[in-house]
Amino acid sequence: MKFAIISDIHGNMEAFEKVLSDIDSSGVGEIFNLGDNIGYGPEPDQVIKKVQSRKIPSVLGNHELAMKNAKYLEWFNPAARESLLKSIELLSDQSKDYILKQPAYLIANDCRFVHGFPPDSALLYLFQVSDSRKIRTFEQMKEGVCFVGHTHTLEMISYDGKNMEYEFLGEGIAHLRRENRYIINIGSVGQPRDGDNRAKYAIWDASRFTIEIKCIPYDIASVVKKLRAAGFPEQHGARLW
Repeated sequence: MKFAIISDIHGNMEAFEKVLSDIDSSGVGEIFNLGDNIGYGPEPDQVIKKVQSRKIPSVLGNHELAMKNAKYLEWFNPAARESLLKSIELLSDQSKDYILKQPAYLIANDCRFVHGFPPDSALLYLFQVSDSRKIRTFEQMKEGVCFVGHTHTLEMISYDGKNMEYEFLGEGIAHLRRENRYIINIGSVGQPRDGDNRAKYAIWDASRFTIEIKCIPYDIASVVKKLRAAGFPEQHGARLW
């Protein structure tokens, strides 16, 4: 069984459509979405509607969490807060209702899907969690693999029952050990921050026990133009390059 995992689209419809086109040509059966569909990008409502029309299961990201509960707006820096508030203004009532119903995590095919850190945090970054807590989390995990996003970077942490190993994930296929447990950060579709401005997503092959990172080019200039026209903070377009 093969399925795709996407994360952190952030209102970037240009990147999302290119990723979906690549997924459709890759022969995968399902798509799972790790959240943060909104914020930073100029087309949050279009992204939500596409996620819904494709029936892609999605979890709650920290940007959606702040839409649900305004107290979390204070968690964001001023530019990110401004961007998120503008994104919320652009959402239809239907899209807002959809976001309100998103779960904190999903479990399918012996995998867990969560935005930030397992078991269910949309806010915690991997780099904020101590090694001792990561080990405790691995030991408590019932699933063999947990997919996360949130940092917009690529990383894989494995645990063999005694030791953890950190590995960089780059474009292409990585072979995993079936006896280990993994937390895999799959990067970002719409706001990559790993030094490569292409949109990222992953394909999980359960039969071969491999993870493939796909890097998809898209029209960044078009997104920047839309951001400026919509009045989003300039920095959120500049960092797409």
